[in-house]
Amino acid sequence: MSSVCLYFQVHQPFRVKKYSFFDLGKDHHYFDESLNKEVLNKVSDKCYLPANALFLDLIKKHDIKITFSLSGVFLEQLEQYRPDVLASFQELVKTGNVEILGETYYHSLAFFYSQDEFKRQVQLHDEKVASLFGVTPKVFRNTELLYNNNIASCIKKLGYLGSLTEGKDANLKGRSPNHVYNSLDGLPVLTRNYKLTDDVAFRFSSKTWKQYPLTSDKYAHWLKSEYGETINLFMDYETIGEHHWEDTGIFDFWKELPQAVLDKGLQFKTASETLNSLEAKETFDAPETISWADTERDLSAWLGNDMQKEAVKRLFNLENSIKSNHPELIETWAKLLTSDLLYYISTKHESDGAVHDYFSPFASPYDAYLYLMNILSDLELSIS
Repeated sequence: MSSVCLYFQVHQPFRVKKYSFFDLGKDHHYFDESLNKEVLNKVSDKCYLPANALFLDLIKKHDIKITFSLSGVFLEQLEQYRPDVLASFQELVKTGNVEILGETYYHSLAFFYSQDEFKRQVQLHDEKVASLFGVTPKVFRNTELLYNNNIASCIKKLGYLGSLTEGKDANLKGRSPNHVYNSLDGLPVLTRNYKLTDDVAFRFSSKTWKQYPLTSDKYAHWLKSEYGETINLFMDYETIGEHHWEDTGIFDFWKELPQAVLDKGLQFKTASETLNSLEAKETFDAPETISWADTERDLSAWLGNDMQKEAVKRLFNLENSIKSNHPELIETWAKLLTSDLLYYISTKHESDGAVHDYFSPFASPYDAYLYLMNILSDLELSIS
């Protein structure tokens, strides 16, 4: 019997404020607390609370299984601003039907610049999940599903059962994403079925899409028609209610989908259940880094231009000095590593550029770059 591995990414960054040159040496508070609270409240009311209530009901009715990743910076904001939302996630985990994945605490690109910082963030996240939910992550997903052979090797050494990543065509080489694969070092890997995922995550409310409207019965039929043992549907949780508003019918779609899936003879499994129940038969080779972002599905969403490369270089150049001499600044520095701050600096155009613009709180990538550079200049002054 084929199964569905349903995974949601849940993340909100600490956005920086419009920090000008004239703030240098005077203002050491870099984050826009008002905006961060405003965004969290909006998405909590439109997505997190109603979606959590919906899935709690579906777990009780249909015994479905769900996998989440909850970034450390997201959990911090819930603790600070929305303990009611945190409690609703805790209630989901208590059912035993919800798995939480391991990841970098600050949703960062740390692996590519500092192995020590990467491992520190992974441990911090495991500890945060254990303290809030009483569980220890068994499966890993790196920031935005970033993955390569070296990452897989590191994850295996850290003791994780397996990893999630993008089912990029160039790496699958004509094979289906609906299998468990092994990395070169033998780490089991689940690859995202991006077509079926994006039918919901991106195309659901598009009235120009030839499959519009997408019903739960139609979608369940597509899932049943897939070849393979596990259909991996990985998407942002904000798909429900935020990216597609309630009036699009997105909540009704999810409310009806579990029964439609079960009626087709499929079942839901968490990531660890999937990895424990299926044997990898082929290798997923990733010599180059892949991700689930943009059409390239690589690192270019965060490192595609010189501004982004300069920003991340300056960030990690501060690591040794801050950790050795200014431990009181480690948390502030680490929050600036969050990949979203680099994502806002992207200068891509067309559909990818529109997505970057949608998420950015700034008027342009050049503004995002300027404010971050000013903040880094102040941080450098603070440790000089």
